[in-house]
Amino acid sequence: MQIHNDTICALATPAGGAIGIIRLSGPEAITITSRLFSRNITDAPANSIKYGILRNLSGEEIDDVLVSIFRAPHSYTGEESVEISCHGSRYILNQAVHALIEAGARQALPGEYTQRAYLNGKMDLSQAEAVADIIAASNRATHKLALSQLKGHFSSELSTLRDQLLKMTSLLELELDFSDHEELEFADRSELRQLAEKIDNRITTLARSFETGNALKQGIAVAIVGKTNVGKSTLLNRLLHEEKAIVSDIDGTTRDVIEDTTIIQGITFRFIDTAGIRHTDDTIEQMGIERTYQKLGEASIVLWLIDAQPTSDEQNDIAERCKDKQLIIIQNKIDKVSSPYDITIPHASYIQISAKQGEHLDRLEHELYTVADIPEINENSIIVTSARHYEALVHAKETIERVIEGMDMDLSRDLLAEDLRICLEQLAEITGGQITPQETLNNIFKHFCVGK
Repeated sequence: MQIHNDTICALATPAGGAIGIIRLSGPEAITITSRLFSRNITDAPANSIKYGILRNLSGEEIDDVLVSIFRAPHSYTGEESVEISCHGSRYILNQAVHALIEAGARQALPGEYTQRAYLNGKMDLSQAEAVADIIAASNRATHKLALSQLKGHFSSELSTLRDQLLKMTSLLELELDFSDHEELEFADRSELRQLAEKIDNRITTLARSFETGNALKQGIAVAIVGKTNVGKSTLLNRLLHEEKAIVSDIDGTTRDVIEDTTIIQGITFRFIDTAGIRHTDDTIEQMGIERTYQKLGEASIVLWLIDAQPTSDEQNDIAERCKDKQLIIIQNKIDKVSSPYDITIPHASYIQISAKQGEHLDRLEHELYTVADIPEINENSIIVTSARHYEALVHAKETIERVIEGMDMDLSRDLLAEDLRICLEQLAEITGGQITPQETLNNIFKHFCVGK
């Protein structure tokens, strides 16, 4: 895989702030900067900061700057690197970048700094992806998960699995080397099977964690359902702390799905306000009700809002539709009727609120967090959040289970060893431990921002 030998530059911070930072990386990063800087920094020690004036090649002053010098391999990219700190004016930053390009650098591509860090062995592929996740983190949980991945906890877990697979592969291939002595057996089959099952169980656990990881990343889907004019839009506005949905006494005001997110106790919840469920001849409203049932099916938590005693048929219907979901029954408008209704749905939470008055909304938020059943997350947690990682784990699981079946069927050693090698390759796809196609690399890094 080719590593670029040119020098790149780009803004590392948005323009318009008090301070702006321009980053350079490559073999000529220090030399190019020195051409424009009022001080010679070609022999400056690593991890030092110099104050001076940045000028263009014509000698025109651009700004007073601080220049930070990082020597290879002790930099983010593993290359010679410089960071220029100046005032955050868009004009100043543009002039500085233009001068650096004139002096021999080129504009960096999106994600090129992190791609170079990966290519230079500063991080593996899963850690590189974690950089983008940290930048995109929208809540405490996703930040901690990205930080854990960046620190290499997921990579370490995969490394352990690969070591175990390599041990199995090596023993089987050693037997193949002595295939003319069929009586020789270097690997105890019962021990190998136990090890294969242990690997299978761990891969299964990691793959299953993707459901939680994806929910944390995208926001836990919560559908708000109920009859027309029961207060769904008012509740949505309360939960979002803004007037997102139109509130009206007219039945059927909400005819389409309204979605937005908010953070509760560090977790992102994605609320879906749906059209009121009732019989109607209005074609548009019917389409909205159909989408209500669709979104109800997609949600992991359902808030069933009621303001009158529901019939047995209504209770049976919602219970059937939510049999594999967390159901919270919300009695709204307790400022008018405070007596609880007779509800016979088992395993459902029941909360009384007044969305209009804002009463007991804290109880509802606490219940939402509780039923979401999010595991305790810290910087050491290993929860899969990437669809690419999940797919590789699923394939690895299928392969290791094929190995177990092969042992039970007493398949030949060469077939078992081949499946073990395939499993190793599938796990290696996650960290980039083998040669990864350039197309895959480009697809990963193109989603990064310029400057990273």
